[in-house]
Order: sequence, then structure tokens, then C-alpha cells
Amino acid sequence: MSAHTGGPEGPPLQDLPIAEPPPLALDIARAVQAAGGRALIVGGWVRDRLLGRSAKDLDIEVFGIAADALRGLLERFGRVDTVGESFTVYKVADLDVSLPRRESKIGRGHKGFRVEGDPALSFIEAARRRDFTINAISWDPLTNETIDPFNGRADLAARCLRVVDASTFADDSLRVLRALQFAARFDLTVDDETKRICAAIALDDLPHERLWGEIEKLLLRAERPSIGLALALELGIIDRLFPELKALVGCEQEFEWHPEGDVWIHTLLVVDQARQRINDLDRGRAAAIMLGAVCHDLGKPAFTIFKDGRIRSPGHEEGGVAPAMALLDRLNVHTIDGYDVRRTVAGLTAQHLKPGMFHKSPTPVSDGAFRRLAQKVDLELLARLAKADCMGRTGHFDCSAMDWFLERARALGVEHAPPPPLVLGRHLLALGLTPGPRVGELLKRLYDLQLDGDITTVDAGIEAARHMLQQ
Repeated sequence: MSAHTGGPEGPPLQDLPIAEPPPLALDIARAVQAAGGRALIVGGWVRDRLLGRSAKDLDIEVFGIAADALRGLLERFGRVDTVGESFTVYKVADLDVSLPRRESKIGRGHKGFRVEGDPALSFIEAARRRDFTINAISWDPLTNETIDPFNGRADLAARCLRVVDASTFADDSLRVLRALQFAARFDLTVDDETKRICAAIALDDLPHERLWGEIEKLLLRAERPSIGLALALELGIIDRLFPELKALVGCEQEFEWHPEGDVWIHTLLVVDQARQRINDLDRGRAAAIMLGAVCHDLGKPAFTIFKDGRIRSPGHEEGGVAPAMALLDRLNVHTIDGYDVRRTVAGLTAQHLKPGMFHKSPTPVSDGAFRRLAQKVDLELLARLAKADCMGRTGHFDCSAMDWFLERARALGVEHAPPPPLVLGRHLLALGLTPGPRVGELLKRLYDLQLDGDITTVDAGIEAARHMLQQ
């Protein structure tokens, strides 16, 4: 059993085995110990391992060794790069090794800090600068001692999110968004004092990239992102940062189709359903589906009407594209890892009802309709979002339409993209046309015939082109 310093234990959590860290971390810890210092693993790695979760990023904090001496020690293990402007954090392979440091607020924003490394800091003072108690736990990989001056282990056991230092927490407004994603990712309840502090912090100094960084973690890492979104509404964060989402609150829906309640409640359910359908996707496509789930009904507040005693929202799909793009502007989301997230979210928002509509059509939907829709959005991602939209309700509904839709798209080979054109410009030039607008016009007509299935080979396309030219 591990030794624990500082505060009562809650219900049993995962023990931290000595052999768990990567060999490089242990080698550095031994070298630091031989030099008269002490190396502790800190932050998220310790938290995640205590919860029995896999942990990736590992940070080491080194006490008792000056900066120059620490750098020299680390150079034995490979290239050493400094991180940030304070030169108190060193990157060695994929590890961050830092000095304990003080942070003093000197201006607005996330860069408005003066950072000073101090290897003589006590463990409690080094931990005090952290945001939440669950992130202020350190662990010695050589002695297996857990150092927990702010009782973070007990808060983890009680599933409670609590600030470390109420007097300095507001220095970095990003911590408010971190509260959202931590609450959702680890299914934590935020204590009342922490809620009060978060609700009072101004958020107008957050740059777009930091805002998206935390929202991305909420959407992609939490099993139930709705926990964080509901907390954001409770703390007034939705009001201040996302007016498009605030408009969903209280927007009524027809009870027959949405017994769960208003559009906000429905959106939370859809987001959680979408989260279950992204684990096999790359980061860009996963982000597109999750943002599509958040945005899919943003058109309803402006397009909801009461007609013949029923609540309807005709045109809300296309009408939701503009507020969706406004929300993505605020997050500064365009492409992720080369994938055009913005275009996909627009397509998902505008077309999210199409799978159900195609299935319920009184006349069979043509192959050409599927091929044309594939020009606007990835049909597999659309089917996944539409399934989440259907499942994101209380009551019992038949959501098999989305499975039928995806099967049709796959049978046609257009689940990810429309078919490439068979007839190209060079084919028309070979028939005697000269470059110009006429070539483009003919190519469009020929491609339309291809989408309808009237042209299935290059030769047939060229013959159709000859016929058009003769006319």
C-alpha cells in the first residue's frame, strides 16, 4: 500500500505501482536523487492513475536542484528544449521536466503572469499554484509516496471538484472552462464555493485557441459531455460565450416527437449519443460530429412556429448554418489535422434530417439523390449524427432509417464522397473544343447525367459529349 501525506483518504482508489512510469522517468528520478534533489510526478498523470485510467502525458517536478544544474543533468538523457518564456520547463523526449515555480499575476489574459522557478519551494507551495485539488497531488516514483497537501485524493474518492486556492484561482480565467471538462470527464460534482468563484470570473480575455482547446477536451474525452454543458449553463458561461446555445433554452418542441423537453435538453441528449459514435474516427471527423451534434438544431429558435395547434420548425436545418458558423468563428475552428471540420459541420447541420426523409419518402429515392447529397456532406458522418439525433430523445422511436440510409450509401460507394467525374476537360479538348466556359458547362451536364446513372463509363460519357456538341 502506498504511503500518503496530507489529509484523510476517501474510499479506496487505484494504487500507484512503482514500475508504472516509462523507464526514462525513473532514470531521471534516480539521477536527480543522486544529485541531492527529489523528482516528483505531478498533475494529470497522478490523477488519472489514481482513478485507474490510462495516463499519457507525464510531468516531472524537480526539487532541490538549480536550473542550470538540472539542465546539465537532463542532457545526459538526450536533447533538452526549453518550453515557454520562463525557462523553468524542459522537454526531454516526450516528458516535461520543470522546476517548482511561483506565478504572479501582472496583467490580463493567460500570458499576464510572471513565472519564477524556485527549486527551494516546499511541496505545499509548489502545489498551491494548481487549479483544483485533484490536480495538486504528487507522487514519488522511487519511494511510492503520494504527497497530497490539499486532500485531492479524498476529493477524487468523493468525486468532488474543488479549487486549491480561492484567492488566486481567478487569475487564469481558462480554469473556468477546465472545470467544465473535468466535471464531465471524471463525473465530478463541483462544490458550491467553486461554483460561486467560477460564476464570478470574467471570460472576455480568453483567446479563441484556448477556448476551443478546453471545449474539444469536453466533447471528445468525456463519455457524457452533457455534464459539462449543463454546468456551463448553470454557471452562466453559455450566456456569456455561446448565445447561439442559450437561445435553445426554453425553445419548445412538439411533445409527440420530443417528449424530453425543449431544444436545449434535446441537444444535450444528442451530444451524449453522438459521443458514443466517434471512437473509431480520427480527431477531425470526431470533432466534426460532436460539433454537428451541438449545432444541429441552432436554427430552431428562429424558425419555430405554432401552426394548427402544433409546434413546427420548417427550414430550421438550413437556417441553422449561419448560427453554427458564428459559433465556430468564436471557437476559431476551421480545419483539424487537415480535415475540413467547418464544411462538414455546415453540411451536417443543413442536412441532418435527410436520412429520415429519404427513408419515409412516399416514392423511392433515386441513386442520383444519394450521389448529389454526397456532394454536400459525408454520408456516413451524416448517418451517425442523424442516429444520435433520433436516439437523443426520451420515449421509444424507430431509428432504423439511419441504418438503411448508410447501407444505401455504401452500396453506391458514396458514403464518404460523390463519385469522381468520368469525363474530364481533356476528353472534351480531344473532341475539338477550345478552353473556355463552354467546357465547364458541358462537364457539368455530363456529370449530372453520371450522377443520375445515365453515364457509367468514360466511353459512354465521351459519346454523350459528342451528341451534345452535334446539337
